[in-house]
Amino acid sequence: MTTTDTSLNPLKLSERIQSLDIMRGIVLFGILLMNINGMGLAGAYEDPTVSGGSTGWDLTTWITTNMLFEGTMRSLFSLLFGVGMFILLDRLEKKGAEIQAANIYFRRLTWLLVFGLIHGYLLLWTGEILYNYALMGFLVFSFRKMSPKKLILIAVLLISIGTLWEFSRYNDDLKFLEEVSTVQQYKTEGKELTKELKEANDKWEKIEYEKSPEAIEKYVTNMRKGYLDIVVFLAPINRHYNENDPYRYDVWDVLSMMLIGIALFKLNILSSEKSFKFYGLMVLAGYGIGLMINYYEINLIIKSGFSYLGFSKSFLTYYIGKTTVSMGHVGLIMLFCKLPILNWLKNSLSAVGKMALTNYVMHSIFSMFIFTGAGFGLFGTFQRHELLYIVFSIWIFQLISSPIWLRYFQFDPLEWIWRNLSYQKKHLLKKQVIKHETIN
Repeated sequence: MTTTDTSLNPLKLSERIQSLDIMRGIVLFGILLMNINGMGLAGAYEDPTVSGGSTGWDLTTWITTNMLFEGTMRSLFSLLFGVGMFILLDRLEKKGAEIQAANIYFRRLTWLLVFGLIHGYLLLWTGEILYNYALMGFLVFSFRKMSPKKLILIAVLLISIGTLWEFSRYNDDLKFLEEVSTVQQYKTEGKELTKELKEANDKWEKIEYEKSPEAIEKYVTNMRKGYLDIVVFLAPINRHYNENDPYRYDVWDVLSMMLIGIALFKLNILSSEKSFKFYGLMVLAGYGIGLMINYYEINLIIKSGFSYLGFSKSFLTYYIGKTTVSMGHVGLIMLFCKLPILNWLKNSLSAVGKMALTNYVMHSIFSMFIFTGAGFGLFGTFQRHELLYIVFSIWIFQLISSPIWLRYFQFDPLEWIWRNLSYQKKHLLKKQVIKHETIN
């Protein structure tokens, strides 16, 4: 069975699965809750002692967001991306698209990669993730027909490899800090440093400098300059992430969750079709294991005085903690979808989720105009807990604006452009008004 390009069209709004859109909307908001720290503060995403405050409400904000949202929102966004790409391919292949399905799929990923580069380099967001999703999406294609059991086993294997890498890094850090201690001893005794000790000393001085008030002030000053100056300033940072993250983190962090997402979708878990008991157990198991691990990590970091080794050691259980908490989030969101409550909120969150691409990029546009010198230049002005006011304001705006937009249009603006490029044809953006004639 074959089909033509003209018979291949994106999903209509009426064909979408509401639970996935509600989940996508919630996760999108959760991602902003974490990203805002990198958007508005220098060097404070992980370490609150660098800037943004580490006492009182600022410390409480750091603890709460790290317990519940650090890594988990990215995991769930990855999970949903994997599901979305699977649904696209599955639907097209069932229409007999065959090779055309692959053409659309890979064009879609290629354009997403381009969008990611534009997002990072020109919209000034060094934490952008679209580029990474595109690269991992190329790999997902080969796994799409596997059974849920195999997908989960492969994901567990990838997470295990990532965890082993963190153990290796921790051992390297132990050795590195021993060398730093030796450097201090040599300096005290007036001994000449060996080549290895000089390298350790240089590395340690760089780490210490990047957290110093002088370095933070320099970063803040650069972020408050004009637009082109900021593009040039952030370009090396973006390039480093683009070169390093795909092989260092994304395979175990992003690809693993994409595979888990496809498995859960095939098991009908993400369509809120399972029982209340099933999702309740998912919440209890996910949070019971994950929050305990996350509490251990946070307590470890605080007790170490937010030390270099404290952060390094906390990553030994990072992938396990974030994955299990993510499963708890899935269970809780599906329970929310099943319960006959707050339908107005569900509809608004669903609209936010349907406009995920535009809403995600909109976060960066808001950030650019609020924080950088391209706008109001307020970078480094707010304390960590004060950034939440900006987050909540953006949430409210998108909860209101997304349903209004979808009342008149079929797609969000960026999704419309993306689909046109993917399918190589222009789709109607505005909803058609069907006029009913009356017979007198």
